[in-house]
This record gives sequence, C-alpha cells and structure tokens, in this order.
Amino acid sequence: DLAFRITPFDEPDVVQRKLMHIDYALYARAGLKPPRVGDGRGCRLITMDSGFGTLPDVVWIKRMLPHAQIAFSSNNRDAQARMCAAGGGFAVLPCPLGDTTPGLRRIDLKEAPPGRDVWLGYHRDLRRLARLRALLDATLEQLSNL
Repeated sequence: DLAFRITPFDEPDVVQRKLMHIDYALYARAGLKPPRVGDGRGCRLITMDSGFGTLPDVVWIKRMLPHAQIAFSSNNRDAQARMCAAGGGFAVLPCPLGDTTPGLRRIDLKEAPPGRDVWLGYHRDLRRLARLRALLDATLEQLSNL
C-alpha cells in the first residue's frame, strides 16, 4: 500500500510527498589517514556494486578520488559500513548509518557527497483509507519533531 523511494514516483496515479532528506558522508575506520582529494592513489574504496555505479555518491567518490582502488563493492550499505569499520577502506554512507556504526569517523574532503531525498507514495485510491492516513500522520509528526 505504501512505498518509499530515493527518486520521485513517475506513475500517474501515485500520490507522493517528499518525506525527508538524508545526508551522506565519507567514512573510515578511526586512525586511517585521509586520502588526498583529486588523487586517491594507495586508497581503497568500499562502494556500491557495478549495478549501482551511476548513483550520485558513487560518481562523487570517483571524481574526488579518481585513482583509488575498489577494494569491496556491495549494494548493501550495512555490509559496506561493517567492512569500513573493519579497516577495508573508505565508504560513502548515509549519515544515520555511518554516525552510529562503532569505530567509524567522518572524513572531510572539503565537499560533501550528495545526499538523498526519500519519497513516500501510495495509489490515489487509498487517500481516504483510515489506517493509511493514521500511519502517514504519525510518521510526519515524528519527522517534524526531529
């Protein structure tokens, strides 16, 4: 009944609203020397697998560290965070994940990676469904208190 996406819905009968914006940052295990912007030689990256190579954060990290080596790729951000915390390299992660993963710290490259908007959508025929309205109202109230 309800879907969440990181891109707006383009289906004609979907009611949508921007739910939130999620910031992203570059992370590494504490103690790992920050890479040199515009280079990245000797730097290992943890990134999305090739099926997601056009995501904005993947494009950003390749631009910022063009000579870095891909050490690990996965479409699972939790797996990326764990590999990063284990010392596998640098990873661009959603801040709510990276900031709460033990052993990780943010790396400042003087330019933040692009964040993501999260969109909520449902079919227009469900607009008056009481349980959906209750869920939406509670969700939006919680987000407004953040």
